[in-house]
Amino acid sequence: MNVRIIPHMSKGQQTRETILARAVGLASEVGLGGLTIGGLAADLGMSKSGLFAHFGSKEALQQEVLRKTMEQFVHAVVEPAQSCAPGERRVRALFQNWLSWSRAPDLPGGCPFVGASAEFDSQSGPVRDVVASTQRQWVAVLVQAVEQSLGDDFPRDLDPERFAFELYGIYLTHHLYRQLLDEQRAERWAQTSFEELIERARKPQRAHRE
Repeated sequence: MNVRIIPHMSKGQQTRETILARAVGLASEVGLGGLTIGGLAADLGMSKSGLFAHFGSKEALQQEVLRKTMEQFVHAVVEPAQSCAPGERRVRALFQNWLSWSRAPDLPGGCPFVGASAEFDSQSGPVRDVVASTQRQWVAVLVQAVEQSLGDDFPRDLDPERFAFELYGIYLTHHLYRQLLDEQRAERWAQTSFEELIERARKPQRAHRE
């Protein structure tokens, strides 16, 4: 997952990044589809024309918000896990960081990618393409982390893609129960489900394959 780093940003670039940082939090609340240039301008106390000059269209704003969200996600979730040696420890770090990301104070509505995935999964166009691309990148990180564990912490016949599929299911269920159902036990249940997934993954998989 690559992050675009902007060295020695100009004042205009700094303003743009500040706008995007706020837009990520707002998208967490109202959804990416509900994010508009007018609404964001009002939230920031800016003129609509001034904000329009930075992005030009709602669609361009949405794509830039997704870019900024991925940048923040990589910084909060992926990069810290890279300090862990490849193996189960790194897989654990990725999952724990992922959960922590979803309850960050500046994301009051939880992970913006979950909402955006639900909003745009049946649509077509560049915004959907960016949403799908970010999630493919993230799944690839999870798959690679498991692949690097095969033969050591996990058996060689473990299917990394299936593991990532099940792990994502735990995360999505956690998001639903925590954000929509206000279930106080969601965190504990997610942790328990993760430990059960790890325990199953440690066992030979041949008998479980179809």
